[in-house]
Amino acid sequence: MDLSGKVALITGAASGIGYAIAKRFLEAQGRVVIADLNVEAARAAAGALANSKSAMAVGMDVANEEQVNAGVRDAIGSFGRLDVLVSNAGIQIVHPVEEFPFAEWKRMLAIHLDGAFLTTKACLKPMYQQNSGAVIYMGSVHSYEASPLKAAYVTAKHGLLGLMRTVAKEGAKHNVRANIICPGFVRTPLVDKQIPEQAKELGISEERVIKEVMLGETVDKEFTTVEDVAEVAFMLAAFHSKALTGQSIVVSHGWHMN
Repeated sequence: MDLSGKVALITGAASGIGYAIAKRFLEAQGRVVIADLNVEAARAAAGALANSKSAMAVGMDVANEEQVNAGVRDAIGSFGRLDVLVSNAGIQIVHPVEEFPFAEWKRMLAIHLDGAFLTTKACLKPMYQQNSGAVIYMGSVHSYEASPLKAAYVTAKHGLLGLMRTVAKEGAKHNVRANIICPGFVRTPLVDKQIPEQAKELGISEERVIKEVMLGETVDKEFTTVEDVAEVAFMLAAFHSKALTGQSIVVSHGWHMN
């Protein structure tokens, strides 16, 4: 399988999982649009990954409809088509429910759920016109499991399952597939930030956060890697038929088993 001639828009792709997915897609002969809130970081990522014929950058706040629509227009204007959306942008904020600031709750849901909805809405239109496409959401083991301090994140990741399944049903007649990747803990800056936060909230050491909270339910006490996730994203993007649609693939070293 490869992605020859295919164009993928990847949100939150200036670093971390999104960057690794962009790299893997380029290795498979695809073309990528690096969408990120930090446009300078997106340009640097695009430049580091490939030449302008294969990669471009767009600044995008995924919770802003005008920016999302403009980014999709720019992508199609540059590459002439759009075949894959990877809705990956996300943040993490931790608080106990009774102390969770409402503004931060709304910010979390806006980025994870509103962002997924707005990018999906914008990308489905050109996909439907060309009668093909793939939508890939970045869920989490927290799409199935709950953890203390993560009420907003867990709620958002659960919600992505419903959006994905609906898009899979609606998109089928247009040959558009939708699936979701649900990683376990991936050692990115997002996760590194959580370690001291959770240690403080839970009153335990950072070492215990890693060994017990993050990796305690895995079969081998190892973090999932960005390359692990990127390989699954490539498989979902390149899959040849609607036999694989409406599905979640958990990449978690056995933390959650479907």
